[in-house]
Amino acid sequence: MSNPMSIRLSRDRYINLLTDFGFKRLFGTEPNKDLLIDFLNVILPIQHRVRDLTYRNTENLGNTPIDRKAIFDLYCESETGEKFIVEMQKAKHNYFKDRSIYYSTFPIQEQAEKGNWNYKLTPVYAIGILDFIFDEDKNDDTLLHIVELKDQDGKVFYEKLKFIYLELPKFKKSIDQLTDHFDKWLFLLQHLPELEEPPLPLQENVFIQLFEASQIASFSQEERDAYENSLKYYRDMKGVVETAREEGREEGREEGKAQGIQEGKQALLLKQLSRKLGIIITDELKVQLHQLDPNVLDTLSEALFDLENLEDLHNWLKNINHRL
Repeated sequence: MSNPMSIRLSRDRYINLLTDFGFKRLFGTEPNKDLLIDFLNVILPIQHRVRDLTYRNTENLGNTPIDRKAIFDLYCESETGEKFIVEMQKAKHNYFKDRSIYYSTFPIQEQAEKGNWNYKLTPVYAIGILDFIFDEDKNDDTLLHIVELKDQDGKVFYEKLKFIYLELPKFKKSIDQLTDHFDKWLFLLQHLPELEEPPLPLQENVFIQLFEASQIASFSQEERDAYENSLKYYRDMKGVVETAREEGREEGREEGKAQGIQEGKQALLLKQLSRKLGIIITDELKVQLHQLDPNVLDTLSEALFDLENLEDLHNWLKNINHRL
């Protein structure tokens, strides 16, 4: 018997690529590898284009159990050894740059060889596909940022480490305004579930493959259920983010004092955790959260989107306490 929620959610013909399921199905599976290669090649500098790649296991990265709990979505390697971490970030994260730099160190350390090693490294790319805009970029129309290490004179110090950030909300073109392959990819990332048929400007071989792979009607029941859960989480998260903005503004207006703002943050965070994790907040957990520094509360409000259950929350709190 079909799930009523599934019937209500799955009215689109094509999946939403910004859901975890949609992103990983289109970019993270061997049959659709050509799609990831094509997408990477529209955002990478021309001298770094890839012809083939191999998917790597993210669970082997990192030095601790917490590190090895993969937060980024894809880890792959080109035929010439370049390593790519690809993450799709759906909600604003105040420390996303810090996080991408932190995780870029994992594929660097992975290259260490036992015995007599000369420290020669292969290039590493950390790629963030963002469904938000960095605060410092709000007045900048540039939506693709390629960042590398430079010296005080602006000369590239190290060419083998690059951070690429794509701020999707800045892309505003309609189907009639698409001018190149890059535009077409961004349009599909934003609007695929709104389409009923492949538009004429998108009838290229690679996009025909994308449309075929993303048809919900071709999914098994298990795949449909997985997609429905992913879509529900995506929509819930968007709702939580918008509610947080509204409640935060309202609470700030009503309280007006530091203590009131702090209490408002705590109350809002309790609501977010209960909704995201599907749990009842115990008095013990409330006490733990009330004892947190305001800056730690802000960090937790961003990190909660990566938490899946109560155990993840306890591990996060334990880890943050060790650092304090």
